[in-house]
Amino acid sequence: MCRLSQGAINDILKRGRIYEVGGAVRDRFLNKETGKDRDYLVTGIQYEALTSILKVHGRVDLVGRSFGVIKFTEFHKGRQHTFDISLPRREHSTGVGHKDFDVTFDPSIPVEDDLTRRDFTINAMALALDSNQLVDPLQGQLDIQNRTIRMTSERSFVEDPLRMLRAVQFAARFNFMIEPETFRSIREHAELITSVSAERIADELTKLLERAEKPSDGFRIMQTTGLLKYVLPELEACVGVSQPGPYHRYDVYEHTLHVIDAAKPSLRLRLAALFHDIRKPQHRRVSDEGDRATFYGHEIGGARTARAIMRRLRFSNDLTKEVSTLVERHMFTTGVSDKGLRRLVKKVGVNLIWDLLDLRRADVVGQGMGGNTDDVDQFEAEIKAELAKQPPFGLHDLAIHGGDIMQLFNIPPGPIVGNILNHLLDRVLDEPGDNTRETLERYARERYQQIINAKAHTTKDKDSNE
Repeated sequence: MCRLSQGAINDILKRGRIYEVGGAVRDRFLNKETGKDRDYLVTGIQYEALTSILKVHGRVDLVGRSFGVIKFTEFHKGRQHTFDISLPRREHSTGVGHKDFDVTFDPSIPVEDDLTRRDFTINAMALALDSNQLVDPLQGQLDIQNRTIRMTSERSFVEDPLRMLRAVQFAARFNFMIEPETFRSIREHAELITSVSAERIADELTKLLERAEKPSDGFRIMQTTGLLKYVLPELEACVGVSQPGPYHRYDVYEHTLHVIDAAKPSLRLRLAALFHDIRKPQHRRVSDEGDRATFYGHEIGGARTARAIMRRLRFSNDLTKEVSTLVERHMFTTGVSDKGLRRLVKKVGVNLIWDLLDLRRADVVGQGMGGNTDDVDQFEAEIKAELAKQPPFGLHDLAIHGGDIMQLFNIPPGPIVGNILNHLLDRVLDEPGDNTRETLERYARERYQQIINAKAHTTKDKDSNE
């Protein structure tokens, strides 16, 4: 990602020192390309003077003034890049959920003091841009070499409980271990995660699902430290729920983790994998012999639970709807007629159908029984062939629209118009060749007459009862 311009760096160096800090320094020693614009720390220059210097090179936003932070935006080759540029500070939390702080920032505070307030040693390093000297007061570079997550102080998780989830997602993303004292501290303070805002928790879960090759590592740490029962109690309830029968090697919890790992690293797909069997414990029915279990309706209940969890965690409405749709439809059948295929695509949506197929592939891998997905591959080919014919899948694909219906029957906008259009869509899903104006007008007249007759019948019944 983009770095601060050399011109801005040079002007800062005329009056003070500037250091690169945060994830970019860590990622340099991990030999990874950092996933965001750099963060910087400036010493030797007062806040107002630093603001004046930066204004020459771009746009300055002082929303972080009380914390000694400047949001600075530069424009490079038609694109804008925003950096956090801060003065050294000392802080401690004074409110529940790390929402209130006592903050002291001062350009004369030693860089080392600023670094030791950070979450983990691997993030407590600074690189001086004038000398390329590494400032590493807590031996973060050594912990990177040893692939270790270590808290910077015994109060790290009390100061900010979200750091416990950050430890989890760092361990999973980088394939690091959490050192024993840090692990013990997470177990001791796990319940404090309930004081953290839903949005911040969702952000860490998103990073875990999108950036870790095996998110299961993170969920296992959450479960063994006690975090899971506070963050996702619905998933905790799946632990140890067996699935006797020929289809599953693992219990519901372990199966879910294997499916997440097998899914492509997109947030939508991995959230669907996370929730696809979330209601199996409540829908489990074991045969009298104990050798088989069924979970009828778990996909419907799972979709409701997925919506409830994602709303609780403040995920967007659009993403929530998409994920719950994938969960609700993940038990689809592949061997269907062309009509059945078109109806599935209509219910799921063209934009989601490929994720649904990938969810099934991951589900089969996660069963642990060595099953193949040849039927899914064939189904995908059939869907692509059908889409190439450009059949109607939505109301906007119909040969007539709402205005035509209103004009045809001289009626205003309302439920009758929607009823007729949905009826027409059902007809052309079965017979795409019927999607002509003449044919749809005939179907519309038939439907309109059915609605009028039903209303008349209802009115007659009501009058006779009175």
